[in-house]
Amino acid sequence: MDRVTVIGGGLAGSEAAWQGAQRGLDVVLYEMRPHKMTPAHQTGHLAELVCSNSLGSNLLDRALGLLKEELRRLGSLIVGCADETAVPAGGALAVGREAFAKLVNERLEGHPRIRVVRQEAREMPEARPLVIATGPLTSDAFAEAIAHLTGEQYLHFYDAMAPIVALRSIAMDRVFRGSRYGRGDGDYINCPLDEGQYGRFVDELLRAETLPLREFEEDQRFFEACLPVEVIARRGRDALAFGPLRPVGLKDPLTGERPFAVVQLRQDDLAGTLYNMVGFQTNLRWGDQQRVFRLIPGLERAEFVRYGQMHRNTFINSPTLLAPTLQFSGEEGVFFAGQITGSEGYASAAAGGFLAGTNAARTVRGEPTVVFPQTTMIGALFRYVTCAAAYEFQPMRPNFGLVPPLERKVRGQRRRYQAYAERALEDLEAFMAGAGLTVGRTGA
Repeated sequence: MDRVTVIGGGLAGSEAAWQGAQRGLDVVLYEMRPHKMTPAHQTGHLAELVCSNSLGSNLLDRALGLLKEELRRLGSLIVGCADETAVPAGGALAVGREAFAKLVNERLEGHPRIRVVRQEAREMPEARPLVIATGPLTSDAFAEAIAHLTGEQYLHFYDAMAPIVALRSIAMDRVFRGSRYGRGDGDYINCPLDEGQYGRFVDELLRAETLPLREFEEDQRFFEACLPVEVIARRGRDALAFGPLRPVGLKDPLTGERPFAVVQLRQDDLAGTLYNMVGFQTNLRWGDQQRVFRLIPGLERAEFVRYGQMHRNTFINSPTLLAPTLQFSGEEGVFFAGQITGSEGYASAAAGGFLAGTNAARTVRGEPTVVFPQTTMIGALFRYVTCAAAYEFQPMRPNFGLVPPLERKVRGQRRRYQAYAERALEDLEAFMAGAGLTVGRTGA
């Protein structure tokens, strides 16, 4: 039967299902929500975003910007829907959280070749090809099924979500709008702190209590790019000022000077009524979040519509288990995609879904599977994920350190990164033409 089975309706699973269907195959997509929820999700929407509402930079001289442009040219459902539901975010691609998920739902449930099954997969399906995209919050039952399939022990760490506040509760006379280095049209709300305010904030942050981690207490490892603010603060008094609160590229119009530190708020919904605290992932008790975060100028009376919280993030040791096609080494009809492979971030999840879904469909159609050139960001990322040193493997975000050096020397980091991007897109177009990757390029 010309059918692809996908387990998991997050970003990777949604992308994989779309790519299979766009290539003329019937797709069965299993998603356990809303009948069984995770500790982080709040709805049953496919592709619900549970952490930030930003997919990262849109600039081509940024790794995430390049990856998203590659996905646009490949016909990504996720990036296409993100573009359609974008909210102001300077040089980044941020989306209205609910609008984005609803649009992905509409596209998938409205596709004549996709059947969405709302039930938990507790055992490994016999159907092949199979794409496993259950993500960092894989249910215990299916995690056991994957462990039985792979014979590998899982690695896991913690991930954390930032609070969201209501715009109407922000004291706008104490803050200012603007993006770093003047990029965008005042897309961010900036809460400036002088040295005294920053010191008091750090003192109270360090005194605050965190929530017990319950079932996750055995292993308290954090991914560096998503550290809770209280963990950063414990590294040194100025750690936050040089991290998520760094004021570089910003000037407070009230003083005419750069603040000592700044807390940025980014629009979280299309209506512009909700803003999330950028980089403020946290596991503080909710009462302490309210008390401590209201010390930030402009947030003295902040209404928290969502408090920060932590959740499990699980990933497999991909270098020992997966080929660069994202096929499981123990069975070529099984593919893995998304954060469970150790690729970090929303755009990376979509990229993994694209690669796994496309290759699953190509196996059914009798076509050779594809591995993208390492000069492209999608190719470099999954080469790392599947070929890194297994004994020290950790999740990886897209970055230009993964791509081969340029043949000619280019001075200046931004110019060099732009050259990487130009090479990547040129190589991508040539690769697409040779591999016949033209189906579904509009993403709609």
